[in-house]
Amino acid sequence: MQDDASLSPMQSPLLDAAAGPGIAHGFFTRQGGVSEGIYRGLNVGLGSNDDQARVGENRARVARWFDAEPRRLATVHQIHSPDVIVVDESFDGTRPDADALVTATPGIVLGVLSADCGPVLFTDPEARVIGAAHAGWKGTLGGVLESTIAAMVSLGARRERIVACLGPSISRQHYEVGPEFVERFLATDARHAPFFSPSGRNGHAMFDLPGLTIEKLTEAGVTAEDLNICTYADEDRFFSYRRTTHRQEPDYGRQISAICLREV
Repeated sequence: MQDDASLSPMQSPLLDAAAGPGIAHGFFTRQGGVSEGIYRGLNVGLGSNDDQARVGENRARVARWFDAEPRRLATVHQIHSPDVIVVDESFDGTRPDADALVTATPGIVLGVLSADCGPVLFTDPEARVIGAAHAGWKGTLGGVLESTIAAMVSLGARRERIVACLGPSISRQHYEVGPEFVERFLATDARHAPFFSPSGRNGHAMFDLPGLTIEKLTEAGVTAEDLNICTYADEDRFFSYRRTTHRQEPDYGRQISAICLREV
């Protein structure tokens, strides 16, 4: 088994520059975990059919990377909603139905899982408020990013100070959708049209989920960055639901993106 030192999360230059040493974050890859087979590496998906002991060890390794006890890793049962959970010292390890978390409590690691959807990490370093959101197409359209920002503001953050980074997610090049999908977006707002371009199949389109995510963040008044890394195209480092579906594999793993206020 690989040890914790082999974890190699990606860092956001924007978050690093804004947060300094008081806030730690990482967009974790498959590297450094103990899962095997189609789940090879750091699969943290409790909803996968992977050996749950291995998933537990992988999650513990993520927590320890932040110098936190495994019980301090907070995640949610993601349902593609706009719902946000405020996490504080009463956190007991449960996973309520939601798609984002915020906290002003040091020592708690906020994590969101993904396998093509967009993981977004947030911080207002002056207020010492952080957030993490799982932003798939449904959550992004439904307002999960705006809800996360509002929840941070309720804890004392100011929207003009918040910085956010979109981690590895599926790119337009690999995200083909049908006409009913496009119609749903355009019916909501005609300004969504630029996020679709023709595909090789009649009536279908390629969808730019990262582009839409960044626009939503910017429109909400925060400073945003995209790591511009595609999960579908990089099998060595990332799980991908769509890649798994195209291969007709029975299941898939999930990677985690996480952020933590350090104790001061």
